[in-house]
Parts: sequence; C-alpha cells; structure tokens
Amino acid sequence: MRIAIACGDPSGVGPEITLKALSDQLASDACCYQLFGDFTQLSELNVRLQLNLEIVAKSDLDAGVAEPRITVHSAQVPTLNLPLLPQSAAAARAAIRWLEAGATACMRATADALVTAPVCKESIIDAGHPDFVGQTEFLSKLAGTDRTIMMLLGCDDRQRWLRVALVTVHLALRQVPDAISADKVELAIQRAIEACRDLALPRARIAVCGLNPHAGEGGKLGTEERTLITPGIQAARRHTAEIVGPLPADTLFHYAYKGEYDAVVAMYHDQGLVPLKMIGFENGINWTLGLPFIRTSPDHGTAFDIAGKDIANPGSMIAALRLAKQLARRRGVGV
Repeated sequence: MRIAIACGDPSGVGPEITLKALSDQLASDACCYQLFGDFTQLSELNVRLQLNLEIVAKSDLDAGVAEPRITVHSAQVPTLNLPLLPQSAAAARAAIRWLEAGATACMRATADALVTAPVCKESIIDAGHPDFVGQTEFLSKLAGTDRTIMMLLGCDDRQRWLRVALVTVHLALRQVPDAISADKVELAIQRAIEACRDLALPRARIAVCGLNPHAGEGGKLGTEERTLITPGIQAARRHTAEIVGPLPADTLFHYAYKGEYDAVVAMYHDQGLVPLKMIGFENGINWTLGLPFIRTSPDHGTAFDIAGKDIANPGSMIAALRLAKQLARRRGVGV
C-alpha cells in the first residue's frame, strides 16, 4: 500500500505532525509513504524530534530500486529558504503544488490514498490563487467533479463516534440558505450512506438537521425545511428508508452521540463541526466523499502560533492516516 502525504504549509505544523504520525504508524503496517514536501526541512525535523526515521529523497533513488518506506517528492518545488515566516508566499506556493502533486499521484495510480496536512487559505489566495476556497474544493476541481461532500468524523475516549456530512462548507453564514438545494441535501445523504458502507458499518441510519432553530417551527422560523430539505430527504428515500429529518440540530446531535444514528447531515460548517470537535478535538478527521481517490486530512489548521516549537499533537493526523489505510484495504489495496 502506498500512501501519499501532502505535507501542507511548511511554515505551519504540517511537516511536524506528518513525521510524528509516521513514527507512530510505521511499526504497525508495511505501507510505503510518499511525502510531498521539502526534503531539507523534513530531514532537519527528523533529527530535531529524534524520530530516527529513514527518509530518502525520491530524486536520489536509482531506477529499479525497491521503494523505501518513506520517500520525499519535491514536486519540482525549489528548495525552501528555512526558516519560513508564517503566511509567506513561498510557503503557500509550495503547499498548493504539493497538494496537486499528491492528488495527481493518486489519479495516476502511483499512490493508493492521499492524506493532506493543513494549508493556509489566506496565504494561498494572496500568493496568486484567488479562487482557492479550500483543499476539498481544489481537489474536486482537479478531479473534474462537483459531486463531492465533506465528512468530518471523530470519537471520544469511549469510541463513541460522530460522523457529519456537510451540505454547504466554506461559506459566510448569510450565504448558506441560498446555497442549500434539494439536490445538495440528497447528495449529502447519498454520500453519507456510501460512507457508512465504506466503513463497513452494520447499518446506515442517517439523520438530517434542519437549518433553522427547532427545524423551522412548522414554518414560523423559516421555510427552508419545507421547501428545500424535506424534498431532498424524500428524494434520497428512493434509495433507502433509513433517513429521518429534518430534525432540530440542538437535540439531533445528542441522539447521534448516543448511537441512534450512524451519520448526520448538517446544513452548514459550524452546525456540524461544533459538536464534532466537542467530542473528537484531538482525533477529528476530514474525509472527502465522492472523489475518484481516497482523501483524508486532520481536522485542524496550520497552528502558526506553535509551529517550530515541536509541541504539535499528531493525534488527528494519525487518525487520518489510519482511516486512509482502512479505506484502501476495503478497496482491496495491499490485501
């Protein structure tokens, strides 16, 4: 099994959590890891963190030589002048190129899954990518699809999981109602059902949030539940009857956390992520549903405030790696 890892913004914690996660995982698997990042930075980090990982630059390998466990692919990014200032243009350009190269490796079948470390959206936009919204959207466009859905999942210390698929993602709150449609609700439900199957869950019972308080209070607090969300649910029920909603989000997540539902469809970013991060802050995973390849990511940002201090917690990155490998095995890779 070959796992590609785009190391993210090199002035953030991405390179650090990548190496720490590999140190945690190498002894328990036989995977080869393709790191898309800066070889000099990763080598220096490896020494400073005393991880003793064997890291080899892809450019140093002879043709026909067996692939080492960890190779670093520069993806034609010039060697970085270290240390980098947070939010520098050079860091942003490197991060976007590594992300593209990692995805391309998956689409060319030279990698079996992609795990992406955090990037800084603001920096990428300022560095010449004005249309960049997020890694999910960037990868969707690269893969030529607009049928992807972001799912976030995490568990507490008793292995009680929340799995949340989002109808809308990176939008200002005032834009959310106009961005919701019956088709998008149906798609999010379908992708959530597929995710439950990919995870080999015994069932796929999906609960759908309303948009408004009390799920609209019968139309008194908004009509989106009647005009947009319910039609999407009804359309999705043609595929399965295990769908309930729209339900008030303030109570729905309580019952999902208790295990009554296998996944939740939320209408907007914070509606779904606040409860998820309450129970799975250290191990949250971002999983892009609907791509032609597996993509997972830690569910946190670049953490510029602690970058370079060697104190970043790799828990979310470890969880993202584990899920990527689990999904690859389900598809028959490395079996």
